[in-house]
Amino acid sequence: MGVRELAEAANVSPTTITRLERGEALYPRTIQAIRYVLEAAGIEFVPENGGGAGVRLKKHEA
Repeated sequence: MGVRELAEAANVSPTTITRLERGEALYPRTIQAIRYVLEAAGIEFVPENGGGAGVRLKKHEA
């Protein structure tokens, strides 16, 4: 998923996605909208577990 596709799906501007990638501050509701789209696309957010927070693809159920 590219910047434009993610921005469109989250109903934000491509500039907002670029700002997120640079680590700039965004409104919590904007971050949640982007996260929802990524989760719907199969991305799982992994909490801090001693090795740092991260992301991974969700496992498909058998």
